[in-house]
Amino acid sequence: MAAGSSKKVIFAALAGNLLIAITKFAAALWTGSSVMLSEGVHSLVDTGNQGLLLYGHRRASRPPDERHPLGFGRELYFWSFIVALLVFALGAGVSLYEGIEQIREGHPITDRAVNYAVIGFSVVFEGISWWIALQEFRKTKGELSYFQAFKRSKNAPLFLVLFEDTAALIGLAIACAGNFVSEHFARPELDGVASLGISLVLGVTAIMLARESKELLIGEPAGTRVTNSIMTIAQAQEGVERVNGILTVHLAPDEIVLALSLEFADRLTTPEIEQRVAELEGKLRAAHREIITVFIKPQSRDQFRQFSHHGT
Repeated sequence: MAAGSSKKVIFAALAGNLLIAITKFAAALWTGSSVMLSEGVHSLVDTGNQGLLLYGHRRASRPPDERHPLGFGRELYFWSFIVALLVFALGAGVSLYEGIEQIREGHPITDRAVNYAVIGFSVVFEGISWWIALQEFRKTKGELSYFQAFKRSKNAPLFLVLFEDTAALIGLAIACAGNFVSEHFARPELDGVASLGISLVLGVTAIMLARESKELLIGEPAGTRVTNSIMTIAQAQEGVERVNGILTVHLAPDEIVLALSLEFADRLTTPEIEQRVAELEGKLRAAHREIITVFIKPQSRDQFRQFSHHGT
């Protein structure tokens, strides 16, 4: 479900950004607007980013092999991290350069009506993409605030598109303001100042996205709801005396590796423990389809504490 929803969001963003990028570049060439050129580069980078995210989805869906026994799920997080870096390096970098050049040279802008028309057109398409991403994000956030949901989300492509579209809408507002004030005060360099503002927005967005993508790439645990459910199922399993510890790691939005340390009743024989382990694994996988691998280690609490203390 996570993969399907994020793909839908990515396709919507890709289609919108491609059309907008073409329109912005045409307007920039016609009017000579630095801020419109910055916006065109921004949309082109976003289009390439969505392509990379789709590529990451395809790579992450490959089955495990001998060299990658846990699969390729983390490729999605890797490409999400690359996308965040591209937003910073290309989006923010080019906008910064264009802004400085316009402030230095002060090229006059012609046919501003074209710029305003393009901005209005872009707001419509960016707004549609943003709304689709927001609706999908709302389905996953539950009762959390938007910021809390962003910090805890395991679906990097989904929040990447949402943040990119939000930054794009803010950038369009800045572009509109830059065109207006530069015309009103007859100061073309103010158009360059607007480009610097767009660069700042993209830079801050990229840093936030890179940080969250990095955390997911390193490895984040499953959410509290999932871990509590796993604990409840394990504790209810016949023959389990105690759940010593639990370890979860997300390999992808819908892929979790689970390790459990359990203390079984002393009366159980080895074949009986094996049977209980098999039963428990079946219950866990039935309750949480995102669990792709389960490791269960029978041991006493004292043993668990000893090994945990030494970090092994």
